[in-house]
Amino acid sequence: MLYGADYNPDQWPEDVWDDDVRLMQEAGVNIVSLGIFAWSRIQPAENVWDFAWLDTVIDKLHAGGIRVNLATATASPPPWVSATYPETLPVDENGASYWPGSRQHFAPSSPTYRRLAGELVRRLAERYVNHPAVVMWHVGNEFGCHLWMDFSDAARDAYRVWLSDRYRTIDALNAAWGTTFWSQTYGSFHEIFPPRLAPYSHNPSSMLDWRRFTSDMLLECYLAEREILLEAGATQPITTNFMGPFKPADYRRWAPHMDVIADDCYPDPANPNRIRDAAFQRDLVRSLKPGVPWMLWEQATDAVSWRPGNPGKRAGALMAETAQSIARGADGIMFFQWRQSRAGSEKFHSAMLPHAGTETRTWNAVTQLGARLAALGDLPAPGHDAQVALVFDWENWWAVEERDHPTEIDYLALTLQWYGAFHARGIQVDIIAPEDAGAGYDLVVAPVLYLLREEGASAIVRFVENGGTLVTGPFTDIVDEHDQFRSGGFLTLLGDVVGLRLEDFGALAGESTGGNGVGALSAASAQAARAAAARGTVSFSFDDATHVGRLVAEAVRPSGATVLGTFETGLQTGSAAITRNRFGAGEAWYVATQPDAGALDAVVDALVSASGVRPVVEDVPAGVEVARRGDLVTLINHADDTVQIAIHGTDAETGAAVERVVLESQGVAFVLAPIDAAVTRTAPLADATVL
Repeated sequence: MLYGADYNPDQWPEDVWDDDVRLMQEAGVNIVSLGIFAWSRIQPAENVWDFAWLDTVIDKLHAGGIRVNLATATASPPPWVSATYPETLPVDENGASYWPGSRQHFAPSSPTYRRLAGELVRRLAERYVNHPAVVMWHVGNEFGCHLWMDFSDAARDAYRVWLSDRYRTIDALNAAWGTTFWSQTYGSFHEIFPPRLAPYSHNPSSMLDWRRFTSDMLLECYLAEREILLEAGATQPITTNFMGPFKPADYRRWAPHMDVIADDCYPDPANPNRIRDAAFQRDLVRSLKPGVPWMLWEQATDAVSWRPGNPGKRAGALMAETAQSIARGADGIMFFQWRQSRAGSEKFHSAMLPHAGTETRTWNAVTQLGARLAALGDLPAPGHDAQVALVFDWENWWAVEERDHPTEIDYLALTLQWYGAFHARGIQVDIIAPEDAGAGYDLVVAPVLYLLREEGASAIVRFVENGGTLVTGPFTDIVDEHDQFRSGGFLTLLGDVVGLRLEDFGALAGESTGGNGVGALSAASAQAARAAAARGTVSFSFDDATHVGRLVAEAVRPSGATVLGTFETGLQTGSAAITRNRFGAGEAWYVATQPDAGALDAVVDALVSASGVRPVVEDVPAGVEVARRGDLVTLINHADDTVQIAIHGTDAETGAAVERVVLESQGVAFVLAPIDAAVTRTAPLADATVL
């Protein structure tokens, strides 16, 4: 298990460097990410280079047994770059430049920036590629984190080339974008500009391509630096740090170019859904490179500095949050940063070594964590541990949240709601593209799959046909990869699978429920239904109960599907709200509204029963998180009270036989338990080990 942090010795005098190495050894640190923001120290002027200090630091770390994840230092150009080459500066949609004084103040498409960054990387690679301390390369840093889009002239020129490569002819682009609308037909690629400030909505098809282009330009920056490292003879793993479900960058397209996936994750202690959200992020990054362990490159030891309010972590939470990553395949646990900064925007951000020193709660927590990680030894690689796959697709995310739709949809929020229902039940979930639906899963969940590519639809159809269970809807299978309606209406690719026709979306915002919607209800129920409709909700029946739906109440017409629930209020009163359709050897469920929390629980209960999926561990108390990576089962008690769980296996830290564990609040247990050793009963409290 790798354990460490970002290390920024260039911010400190040399007389603390030896102390750093000594304290790193005390904390169990065995790797650091070095020089992420050191460009100005390495190259203080265009023709001036200073590697002596970096030589010294790397040699000291190596002598202390600490490995180096060496950064290319290109994430924040020094002031001389902006002053000498203003064409490297990014521009917003209004034409205003982003100026230096922060970080990421570069246009990703700028040839000048890429040239200067390339020279820096080349010199670093030539000098350190064979240094025995350097075991990994850290390219850039959090690409696009602050600069989501650049509208500069450099971007304009690159965008035209990108579009020309994609479409070959301007006629093909006009067809893909539907430019006959609003007199937008282009005569050549040179007539196209980035979607800068405009009087009204931009063409949604062009916006989709613009987002693809933006993601690709950031990826090109990474790939250019990677190529330089390889040309210099680098054999170490090369990667960069992701940021979980980060909308501007399609990490699924990036993942094949990463030797190992690395991620940064900062759960907000004030977020009531932080455990669910962090688990989703870790399942997402694990799923980007199936079967390969990944690394958590950044997390906080305590409070961060960049939210409106920055509370610290409760006692034990650092171990519990770290365990979420280990449980889901991480073989490296790192922090931002090693030594807390004494100046700059992040000086209040916590670190492994705080300003208050080693006689602190934070220092005790990180040293205890280091000791526990060292005791784990080698861990099994994450295997195919999930029976359930949740579809989460970046292109769909971009398209479904574009303007001028029947209702505003927060795609990530809806995805997290579905994920949370399985997470609360201890059911392992992979996060996949629609194209990855297939053998090995019993249940595929595809919420709000508005943009559906033909390859993805084919994979989903085969999955159901071969015996899988699918749940999808609403607002699914509406447009193609260009954000255009297909001929034949909606559900053109999945209609046969779900056994439905979709006539209308039935947006609920501001909906007024008429007499037909409440006529069969009591006066009290009618009043409640009207109030719900005014809030943009609707009621529907399912499983002998009345539930609440949001966003839309679609008008769907079964063409073979069995109706499991009907709308009880609204314009679609009496029509299908939930259906189930046999298709081939499998079945497909369709939910024509977005269920609220209670309704979602009912739907997921039914799906779990129908598909036969099981939790990782049976009968786990509420508040306990469970995940599996191969034979390793991790149990984390996020609840306030002590809990007991029966599980048969071996303690991964001590080697002792385990029959049951008792977890105090924030307690964590790592148990090697083959899949046939699943828990089937609740254990007595007596004689259990408390963790």
